Amino acid sequence: MALVVAAGGVLAIGQGLRLVVDHGLAGGEAQALDRALLATLVVVLLLATASATRYYLITWIGERLAADLRTLVFQRLLRLEPAFFERNGAGEIQSRLTADTTVLQNLFGSTLSIALRNAMTFTGALVLLFVTSPRLATLVVVGIPLILLPIIGFGRRVRRLSRDSQDRVADLASFAGESLHAIRTVQAFGREREDGRRYAGRVEEAFATAVQRTWQRAWLTGVALLCVFAAVGAVLWQGGHDVLAGRLSPGDLSAFVFYAVLAAGSVAAMAEVAGELLRAMGATERIFELIDAEPQIRAPERPAALPEPPRGEVAFEGVTFAYAARPEQPALREVSLVAWPGERVALVGPSGAGKSTLLQLLLRFHDPDAGVVRLDGIDLRDLDPAQLRGCTGLVSQEPVLFTGTAAENIRYGCPGAGDEAVRAAARDANALGFLEELPEGLDTELGPGGVQLSGGQRQRVAIARAILRDPVLLLLDEATSALDAESERAVQQALERLMAGRTTLVIAHRLATVAAADRIVVFDRGRVEAQGTHAQLRERSPLYRRLCALQLEPAAGQALGADPAGVPQ
Repeated sequence: MALVVAAGGVLAIGQGLRLVVDHGLAGGEAQALDRALLATLVVVLLLATASATRYYLITWIGERLAADLRTLVFQRLLRLEPAFFERNGAGEIQSRLTADTTVLQNLFGSTLSIALRNAMTFTGALVLLFVTSPRLATLVVVGIPLILLPIIGFGRRVRRLSRDSQDRVADLASFAGESLHAIRTVQAFGREREDGRRYAGRVEEAFATAVQRTWQRAWLTGVALLCVFAAVGAVLWQGGHDVLAGRLSPGDLSAFVFYAVLAAGSVAAMAEVAGELLRAMGATERIFELIDAEPQIRAPERPAALPEPPRGEVAFEGVTFAYAARPEQPALREVSLVAWPGERVALVGPSGAGKSTLLQLLLRFHDPDAGVVRLDGIDLRDLDPAQLRGCTGLVSQEPVLFTGTAAENIRYGCPGAGDEAVRAAARDANALGFLEELPEGLDTELGPGGVQLSGGQRQRVAIARAILRDPVLLLLDEATSALDAESERAVQQALERLMAGRTTLVIAHRLATVAAADRIVVFDRGRVEAQGTHAQLRERSPLYRRLCALQLEPAAGQALGADPAGVPQ
């Protein structure tokens, strides 16, 4: 409504101008002039009020749309499997979530409003042109195709270059985020100058693409303006001759010129807006690629139910799996393995042997290419992934902490847990002592990624999170491999409490962890090479003996004692 009133107010000014010229100036009546000017002033006041209202409402709509769109996209992203982010890059996706939604916010918060207002103004002005002088209006209509042709021609190139420009900006965000996240590594290797040079090169590529887009938009606007005002000049020439010949009054010519300029200005503004619309179309394509992305891992229409409570029996039956990036090199080859309820199973083997892949399949981040993975006898593909992951707990080599307090990070594993339960979990994880020494105890902000804590402390907070979750199935991915001896001892004690009574699959390179397992499974090149106890494998598995010598040896003295040659007894 405000948009209609504002457009109508602009058009009404033309009629006020006609009255001022014909009845006020040409008629020589002061009162008529005063009335015409007063009426015009009222129209201007109404126009100003409607324009302010329109600006507020359309800006609110733009902000609301951007907020809802960001929420929708983020919620859709959270449903997608990790492989999607590996294919597309987190920095690229983050750029779409922020920069591209900002483009759409500007579109709906201002650009679209300008386009609608000018479209309505143009339509009204065109109608009033025919009312005022059909003959002159025909000249204006003939000129419209000359204006639209460059808009269509340049518009296609602007749209393509807009998409390319946004892709370049996304590459910048991805590169910068990666370097800043690894700033310690960058500085430790003295790569500041080189990475700065590479970033500058990418900036120049983005700049060059933006310049091309801007050049096309400049031509689009310039050619449109030239055509518009050339048409206005022709109208003025013809209209002036009509006034001299008595076929048109000065007031009608004034109003006609006003409407012609209004129509021309509206077309020129829409030509300018067309560039923004085309840019927004590029952003819309990128955003809807995320919205339309369907998760490859999803719950079946009628998911099966796990026993209550779950037993924690895990079975891999002839499982073969290859990552999409290297389909010719399977990460797992016909793996068959069973972990009984409450059993601790250690997974050992060279890097790239398939151990971590096994855990990812168990969390159903991927589905096997062949074979079946079961939990309590049920194929994971028949379960709701949320239910599956709700009864599992993961502690990885690099613990993930989020911006927030220590209590919030622990409670992440069980959002409804009370303060006492959080403290108990921290105590069981050997974390309560150092957390209470923080300035505000468990309510201390840990910073991005828990930057205020050491590696061992972050690991214990992650273990507390898993303890609070109380999972029936526990997955430990080299949870102590990056720690010093003192931190490892504290973490190992916490893990012992965590593993009690749970089915546990643990990837380990430390003998202290391996020796405590009920069974050890040796992986090599995606296959199960051998399994058994530590003593059994030392006798019958050459690979395991080599691993003991190369990888497990540093912890041998602490775990089992070592002979003078350093070989575990």
